[in-house]
Amino acid sequence: MLQEKYKELIDSAHSSGVAQLQVQEIENVLHIAGEAPSGIVKDQLWDIYNKIDPNYLAGDLVLDVNVATAVNVTKVRVTTDSSNLNIRKGPGTDQPIVGKAAHDEIITLVNKSNKQWWLVRTNDGEEGYSYAQYLQPVE
Repeated sequence: MLQEKYKELIDSAHSSGVAQLQVQEIENVLHIAGEAPSGIVKDQLWDIYNKIDPNYLAGDLVLDVNVATAVNVTKVRVTTDSSNLNIRKGPGTDQPIVGKAAHDEIITLVNKSNKQWWLVRTNDGEEGYSYAQYLQPVE
């Protein structure tokens, strides 16, 4: 049932080359996991998810796709005033926090997803989305 609802997202994951793709339904929640070849592919999956389930309100999908670590990366500095920067599972303040980066820490920019949210990875390997306004590329 859920695989039909999220068919476009699953098909996109297949066609865009998500490695080790796993799709399984557990207790009325569809879990999609794998490794995206680029940050752009991960962003496209989140865009499709948001189109099917605006603002991710249904709570019937767990999208657990990270970007391959071999992709070309840029370093960014966390420019919060003094607090830690939240790193979230998806691009939105309603998404769960999966990690934090300290003020002035240098982390990896995986992709500039949009003007508000950038896909980042901490030095501990935590990957997710953070507010772009608190990130500054390191020269």
